[in-house]
Amino acid sequence: MTPAELSRTVLHAVRRAVDEDALRAPVPARVRVERTRPGGSGDYACAVALQLAGPAALPPLDVARILRDRVTGTPGIGRVEITGPGFLNFTLDAPADAAARAFVVREVREKGLRYGRVTAQTGQLHRLHHRREVRAAVFTETVGRVLRTQGGQVLAGCTEDVDSDWEWLRARVGPYDGAAGSIEIRPVPAGATAGELLTRLGADAALWGLLRPAGHDRAPLGDDLLVQGGTNPFFLVRYARARADALTRGAARLGFAAAYEEDVEAPALHAALADYPGVLAAAARHHAPDRVARHLETVAHAFFDFHDACSPLPVGDEKPSAAHRSRLALAEAAGSVLAGGLFVLGISAPRHL
Repeated sequence: MTPAELSRTVLHAVRRAVDEDALRAPVPARVRVERTRPGGSGDYACAVALQLAGPAALPPLDVARILRDRVTGTPGIGRVEITGPGFLNFTLDAPADAAARAFVVREVREKGLRYGRVTAQTGQLHRLHHRREVRAAVFTETVGRVLRTQGGQVLAGCTEDVDSDWEWLRARVGPYDGAAGSIEIRPVPAGATAGELLTRLGADAALWGLLRPAGHDRAPLGDDLLVQGGTNPFFLVRYARARADALTRGAARLGFAAAYEEDVEAPALHAALADYPGVLAAAARHHAPDRVARHLETVAHAFFDFHDACSPLPVGDEKPSAAHRSRLALAEAAGSVLAGGLFVLGISAPRHL
């Protein structure tokens, strides 16, 4: 069972409880599930019971029990536990893992850059505002882009000009009045204007340097952002995307294409791809595009570990096989997630580096 399937399962349980008059609350448009944190219980956690407790006029624990009874026994879910004030924690059945991995790879390859995005608008309107400072402008514009991936609407309107060198920063976000929670942004050092950053680093590296740290952390904007090597996470992420595309071109020259036909042993990469929709949702909820950047680093590291362990392309006298086609499909899925995440951050994802 994938995170998306688990989310739909919990949503169905909510709808069923409402239909059966066990819950008197509006059915949400969607239900978020997230990977449990280290030391937590189960594989995934969901806070929908806390969300519904108020409208249902019931304690969160009672709501959680109502939903647990309607989710327990669902194929693919091994155990459902209630923890804390009313969190639902799910442990998935191990036998379904291979099918779940295949589903995720195929879903990523089918949706491409749209993977992890919510296609229907939620109707929620977000009003954003930033002060006259380059990092605040970049961060807030990117928050708006992340919110749109989850179906949110961002009120458009022209804010103060930041720097004439970055026209694309203008008129992309509307006034942010703090109604959805404040965004604390630590400004760049004095003298680091948009024009100076563009001249010294270029748009892509400058954006990564401004967005990769959390908003309250200092933004390192040194020339190490331009280093083309594994010590530079910005380079590593874009190189992983370019390498995935190079594998597709190499396979075409050898006369075969990707097809996920058999399970590929790459647990870290599979997990990183499956977690991406949840990361996007959390980044939108917390106004934290840095979460997307950090997750892209996780995907890139997992991709290279997989790539070094088992080549997606035949080596020596090998003939293309189902194993090669499946590995290539996984590599292409990783490339799509990397490209999609970079696009959300406003950073280009070149096919050649």
